[in-house]
Amino acid sequence: MTERLLVVEDDAQQRQLLCELLRAEDYQVQSADSVETAILALKQQPLDLVLCDWKLGQGSGLQVLQYLRQHYPQLGFVVATAYGSVSHAVEAIQAGADDYLTKPFKRQELLLAISKGLSAWRLRQQNQQLTEQLSEQQQLVELIGHAPCMQQLFQRINRISASHATVLISGESGTGKELAARALHQLSGRKGPFIAINCGAIPEQLAEAELFGAEKGAYTGAHQSKAGKFEAANGGTLFLDEVAELPAALQAKLLRLLQEGKVTRLGSHQEISLDVRLIAASHQDLALAVQEGRFREDLFYRLNVVPLHMPALRERREDIPRLIQHFLQKSQQRYQLPAAELSKTALRQLMDYPWPGNVRELANRIERFVLLADERELLADLNTAATVSSGFVLPAEGLNWQQHERDCLLQALSRSNGNRAQAAKLLQLPYKAFLYRLEKYQLG
Repeated sequence: MTERLLVVEDDAQQRQLLCELLRAEDYQVQSADSVETAILALKQQPLDLVLCDWKLGQGSGLQVLQYLRQHYPQLGFVVATAYGSVSHAVEAIQAGADDYLTKPFKRQELLLAISKGLSAWRLRQQNQQLTEQLSEQQQLVELIGHAPCMQQLFQRINRISASHATVLISGESGTGKELAARALHQLSGRKGPFIAINCGAIPEQLAEAELFGAEKGAYTGAHQSKAGKFEAANGGTLFLDEVAELPAALQAKLLRLLQEGKVTRLGSHQEISLDVRLIAASHQDLALAVQEGRFREDLFYRLNVVPLHMPALRERREDIPRLIQHFLQKSQQRYQLPAAELSKTALRQLMDYPWPGNVRELANRIERFVLLADERELLADLNTAATVSSGFVLPAEGLNWQQHERDCLLQALSRSNGNRAQAAKLLQLPYKAFLYRLEKYQLG
């Protein structure tokens, strides 16, 4: 591609000479004779570099440079200054010029300075592209957040994405567990597909065939051989959401697959070797499910190689305005509707709401607001919901307090990945009091 240059010089003869010389080198060249015409030229057409004289009638090349760096920061800039005016050249370099020429200069000096300026332009373009790519990675699909807990999550995802380790994602419903799984896959570099399946949504009698495949005639209605989800995800990632819902028999088969990397279709004895990264998720406490006998302990440890916990939205309220803006823009683009604005009062109420449905609930509410443009409906049931969920409500039938306390201790340990000090903070207990309770329930 031929580079596009703008020559800014108030001396007509000098300007024409420079333009002819640069055109002879196959550059596309435009010209301007003042600060005003230079700014106009910058606005009218895309350019790659500006060659500008320091003195321009009533203005200076510094004014052009300052405008360019403010509005077109990638463009190359070379300043030409009279012999002996080195201070001008230093001022221009400090303001962001890529190179300078001292008049009178030779043709080769001019071409070298232009080349240097264009190299700087290309480098800035590449840096911007890399920054945009990094920004997309840091956003991790739609995982948005600047809260410390989200930054720790992003760092953890980036650190483990390239490995083949099995990951277990915990968190309440609506916190974005599938988004985290997709981010892990996208950043992993795996060439195969990302396939997600909700274990709780598969009929139990079809679950084995759905996950592991089935041969023709293996069960009633199996009129042809069928590859399961694991085979379909070969070379990629399989995301098992609500993995705690898997029947016991399938838990054993899943464990064998994780150990050997092979799958056997229903109705077949032939093993199929696979390269699949498994990511599992559950809103249940799997450690508690193991203790209650609802989930295999050996499978839990196989899945829990790298644990990830998705914070609830109420734990990162500072991210709510950014999420609202994101969902507003997304819904406006989807439905091609004009921008809707929220009042400060509405934003305050949204910030104070505990969001039991987490990010999913927020996204749905904002989508409805964009469609209806009715702020009153958006806020209608927030106060009631916030009042109801602001404190613990004792069940009508009462509860087993010791079992409840034991469950809280286990969940805190699970959420903190076994870190006792962090678990104590989650329960707002003094560390010694926390250790006493662990000993009391024989949990440690």
